[in-house]
Amino acid sequence: MNTYRILLLVLLFPFVMVAQTKVSGVVYDEQDNPVPFANVIYVGSNEGTITNENGRFYLESETTWEKIRISFIGFTEKEITLTSRVNYDMKIVLPQEAAAMDEVVIYSGKTSKKNNPAIDILRKIWSRKKQNGLRQFKQYEYDKYEKIEFDLNTIDSALINSRLFRGMEFIFDQTDTSRVTGKTYLPIFVNEAVSKVYGDNESKKEKEDLLGNKNSGFNENQTIIGFVKDLYNDYDVYQNYLKFFDKTFTSPISRTGIQTYNYVLADSAYIDKKWCYNIIYYPRRSNELTFKGDFWVNDSTWAIKEINMQLSKSANINWVKEIYLEQEFDIVNDTTFLLKRDYFLSDFAFRKKEESRGLYGKRTTLYDNYIFNEKKDKEFYEKEVYYYDKDVYNRDDAFWEENRKEALSADEKGVYKMLDTLKTVKKFRNLYNLGSVLASGYWEFPSLNLDYGPIFSTFGFNEVEGLRIRTGARTYFGQNDLWRAEGFVAYGFKDQKFKFGASSKWLVDKKSRLIFSGGYRQDVEQIGASLTTSRDVLGRNLASSSLVNTASNDKLTSIKLANVAVEIEPIRNLKFRSDFSLRSLESASETFNLEYFIDETQTTTKADLNQAEIVFTTIWEPGKKTSGFGVERRVVNEWFPSFFLSYTRGLEGTLNSDFEYDRLQFSFKKGIRVGGFGTLNVSTEVGKTFGEVPLALLSPVPGNQSLFSIFNTYSQLNFYEFVTDEYASVQLEHNFGGRIFSRIPFLKKLNLREIVGIRGVIGNISQENIDLNRPAFENLRFIQNDVPISTLTPQDIAPTSEPYFEYSFGVGNIFKVFRIDVNFRGNYNDLPDARSFGVTGSFGFFF
Repeated sequence: MNTYRILLLVLLFPFVMVAQTKVSGVVYDEQDNPVPFANVIYVGSNEGTITNENGRFYLESETTWEKIRISFIGFTEKEITLTSRVNYDMKIVLPQEAAAMDEVVIYSGKTSKKNNPAIDILRKIWSRKKQNGLRQFKQYEYDKYEKIEFDLNTIDSALINSRLFRGMEFIFDQTDTSRVTGKTYLPIFVNEAVSKVYGDNESKKEKEDLLGNKNSGFNENQTIIGFVKDLYNDYDVYQNYLKFFDKTFTSPISRTGIQTYNYVLADSAYIDKKWCYNIIYYPRRSNELTFKGDFWVNDSTWAIKEINMQLSKSANINWVKEIYLEQEFDIVNDTTFLLKRDYFLSDFAFRKKEESRGLYGKRTTLYDNYIFNEKKDKEFYEKEVYYYDKDVYNRDDAFWEENRKEALSADEKGVYKMLDTLKTVKKFRNLYNLGSVLASGYWEFPSLNLDYGPIFSTFGFNEVEGLRIRTGARTYFGQNDLWRAEGFVAYGFKDQKFKFGASSKWLVDKKSRLIFSGGYRQDVEQIGASLTTSRDVLGRNLASSSLVNTASNDKLTSIKLANVAVEIEPIRNLKFRSDFSLRSLESASETFNLEYFIDETQTTTKADLNQAEIVFTTIWEPGKKTSGFGVERRVVNEWFPSFFLSYTRGLEGTLNSDFEYDRLQFSFKKGIRVGGFGTLNVSTEVGKTFGEVPLALLSPVPGNQSLFSIFNTYSQLNFYEFVTDEYASVQLEHNFGGRIFSRIPFLKKLNLREIVGIRGVIGNISQENIDLNRPAFENLRFIQNDVPISTLTPQDIAPTSEPYFEYSFGVGNIFKVFRIDVNFRGNYNDLPDARSFGVTGSFGFFF
């Protein structure tokens, strides 16, 4: 921002500008090369920053300072007198030290790992790690105040006068300037929360009781609140890796930090009457998930007193231009340093250019009133809040005046009033509704308590239905509805048939989450696209309507499904469910056969199936976090494991049901962060069907005939290429996050991400099931020269002689949104229509 705009802000908002010092500029050497990672500090204070990779810095303080000091190893320290409280676009030249001229000439930016006092101090921090912070206490509790704010940044006249904000110009009355980046910003959302936190290091339990929550515009929307809080999860700088935005960053205090960062012992001083050392750190390599910054560490306890971390500009992360973190630790006694204040700023933007406009996300967390070693009962930590306490989200001003540990700025206070005014502006309401549709997939009609959608399922295509059009709706009185009903109607222009479905669910008891549900659907579906059977009445997989396929998608089934269920969650994230369903199945295509023999002489066949079943399911998802207290809750976090166990009993004779059988199924899924080496996704499924059943009740190995990369399917298999009655499947996919490409000179600037995967399945099918389903199997592929094969064995139907496997190599983050996978079939290449090689892809918005 130029001086004119600064003066304008001074005239408009003098109460904001009083007693501030702002400095920005670029540090160069005598050859006019930028000096990255130089230390810039106000003389007489501990307030400072580090220049970025281009030598640029911005520094702001609420106090008036007269000088700044710039220093870096190999250069002469320099002090500059500030001529005013606002000094922008300074050009500072650091002269080389005369005694170190030769050293500076050969200096490459990397510091030595040997005989480095900074690294010696780092090792002492590691040795005292368990004795610092809350780890040294058996139990702990403290008060926590958290403020999260989102701001539109890089405000200029072009934005103010743009058509987008026409009629809403009044919102720009709340602009301010960031103390980290120096850019103007407009606060658009503020969320405050007061809570009490309890923890037990012996049992590894922690509980947070929310006492009050207030935000601008979304007071009772727990989904938005939950999403925002999970976006800025808590972190511990003493951990080896810090996790933000689905990424794993190497902590500067990490034991692996020596291989990742350069460390320089820069200064020493008294802070709060404790002698501390100042260490500057910056990345050894570009394009890795690293920070630059500095920290102060006490010389006796080797505890961190202050630390700041700024994202490396070249880090392989999307949609985030800047991350800046500060932590301050308070001295409780002579030997205990505990977290007092945490500040987190992120700059979300489509581009990383300096002038690009974006959105600031800021979190300030204050900690106070620590109490130690007061043991709580085990039941205390396991007790869950199962009801929606509206008062928590509607506390009065007196509550906030008493519990707010940091006063809101004038602009932050103005946001509450501004949002109330904005809600009355028609243009803003339209923009809000559009954003809501894109996020939820439903168009809201509040006056009718109805949502139309999902809009993304409006159109579909397959060989049976041709073009398919679907319309649907659900009831919606609020996020915490105790009951919900939904339905749909669809029409296929090729088969000229209507399809429809309806379902409802009712939360009977909030404490145990006892839910009754039921529904009916009549539709066309690809049931050979998954191993684990879904009991979602209105659910329909992507394979049923994929627009482009690698092979004919004609093996579709007409299904009529009626289902009633009851589920209960007696323990958090442990759910038990019982279903009773009645299904009618038959082929939806003339080229697909589901016939089976119904007599011992194998002369009479039947093409349709009527089957009643009872299903008992257990789902355990430890660590899952949800928002809301109604019949539907939204998951707000990731990286938790999922265990699924199901038993199905086929009820022959019940409601004219055709078969009696038993089936057991188990699955496990987990995403694992592997430190600085990316993420690993693991999925395994096993199952067995006991008894003789037709093809419609067997377990086809899930093929993937679309051009999309779909986890838990096999990209080089066609539908029904393998069919089993017992199976074991494992899928592994590792995303290195650019770890390899960042070391290749001509690739590292592209920020691509390397992905490898391997998938395998082994299974079997009994000869009895083969004989029962011979008409269907012969139709699938077992005909040579128009003559049926005389004998079919398990080796012809299932991957029983050896596990089927395929592997893939992928490149992600192409133009930030695209991913391409090259898939190879590992064996069984001699089967008819086998696809030995294929290319699939996907797109999405990922950090």
